[in-house]
Amino acid sequence: MERAYEVETIRAAEAPLLAATAPDELMKQAAFAVATTVLDELRRLGARRSGSTVLLLVGGGNNGGDALYAGAYLARRGLQVTAALCTDRPHERGLAAATAAGVRARPLLGDTGPHWDLLAELAARAGVWVDGLTGIGATGGLREPLAGIVTALVAHRTAMPDEPTVVAVDVPSGIGVDDGTLPGPVLPADVTVTMGAAKPGLLVRPAAALAGRLVVVDIGLWPGLPAPAVQRLTPADVADLLSFPEPSDHKYTRGVLGLVAGSTTYPGAAVLASAGALHTGLGMVRYLGPDAISRLVHQRFPEVVLGTGRVQAWAVGSGVDPADGERAEEVRDAVSRALADGLPAVLDAGSLALAPPRLAPNLVLTPHAGELARLLTDRGQGTTRADVEAAPLPTARRAAVLTGAVVLLKGATTVVAAPGGTTFAQADGTPWLATAGTGDVLTGVLGALLAVAGEELTADRDAGGARTAALAAAAALVHGRAGARASAGGPVTALQVARAVPAVVAELLA
Repeated sequence: MERAYEVETIRAAEAPLLAATAPDELMKQAAFAVATTVLDELRRLGARRSGSTVLLLVGGGNNGGDALYAGAYLARRGLQVTAALCTDRPHERGLAAATAAGVRARPLLGDTGPHWDLLAELAARAGVWVDGLTGIGATGGLREPLAGIVTALVAHRTAMPDEPTVVAVDVPSGIGVDDGTLPGPVLPADVTVTMGAAKPGLLVRPAAALAGRLVVVDIGLWPGLPAPAVQRLTPADVADLLSFPEPSDHKYTRGVLGLVAGSTTYPGAAVLASAGALHTGLGMVRYLGPDAISRLVHQRFPEVVLGTGRVQAWAVGSGVDPADGERAEEVRDAVSRALADGLPAVLDAGSLALAPPRLAPNLVLTPHAGELARLLTDRGQGTTRADVEAAPLPTARRAAVLTGAVVLLKGATTVVAAPGGTTFAQADGTPWLATAGTGDVLTGVLGALLAVAGEELTADRDAGGARTAALAAAAALVHGRAGARASAGGPVTALQVARAVPAVVAELLA
């Protein structure tokens, strides 16, 4: 599992290590990892180490010191290294070590501001930029002169025929470290070498989209770290969450999912949600809906049982128009039954507008950004789609606390937030999943996982939704990997995604 920790937590865990080690020892350890990453990137690009040109972008904090010590290592390996000092107070010992190793230091700040021509010249010469401008201690957007320097660097990089590789020290300068927002200009990285543990902004968009490949350097923080702020499940984690059928199992012990989905306007939603559930591996799907849609579902999947009966979980809302009075009443009834019986449920699409104000931690809401904005606005917290997209992590957390349910916010990175605080960020899919019906498949996949878990999730109502959130994150991983498998790098349809699910589940369990 990947774990991310907020700045305050990282600082507290670092304190005893800093007190117990020689000055700059941890900094040198971090710098060696940065230098090794630069050399690895040069090797990957087929560039010669000796003679390759590296530009250190040096700010005034510890990240600037990391960059300078990294520059010293690189210079000793034969690289041409220049340090653009973007501060009047560079790390003294780091600067001394860098210049002693042959790094050429160039002050960038003058009496009237940065030397823009010098910045352009240095930027154009280097094939690798090491971003040590700011670190995890910076809050809010970059301030001048760094904001202007980063804006200029982004423009220079975009205009260069061969864009340089950017290696960020700890975090790309300018991101919202704890919340993944972009409060101002940011220098996008190809690789981020982060110290001790990942930070939330490296796992959650929009900031994570500018972090590139993530390298986590173990500096011995783990014994002092509490529960993470954000987690990301790996395939091995999901394998532990999935359930093998036992020889003694039968269709009722493997979970029964009640499905209320589809309408005359969106009949395919019922088929796709059924496909997602059946292909994930559960005992039975019970479908409740109009006769015409029931026939359509039964034609595609004769194993689906029509009508009411005992279930272990519900999946409701996909393809349902809240204005359709009869269908809306069926959704409300299913949600009420889930709440009354203590059963888990997935609430998708049309059911979001029909849900009662307070839910339970073993219920999962699955909105996209626009739907989450409407849900919050309907509850008196005016929010726009742009607001959600700019800050998905804090918005999903706020919605979980407000509704009392787990919130799975769909997107390029899926954020899962439980009302008790457990949070996941999954990025397992492909942009080709942005097509009609794939959300219905996800509803089915998640509904199946909840149904198999069944009554064990009743206790999750008192545990803040941690287990339910983990299963929601697992569903996002299964769905994302199925999309990537079905796509194979090209367009994909929702039904193809559903058909790829069994192979993904088998691969995970293997």
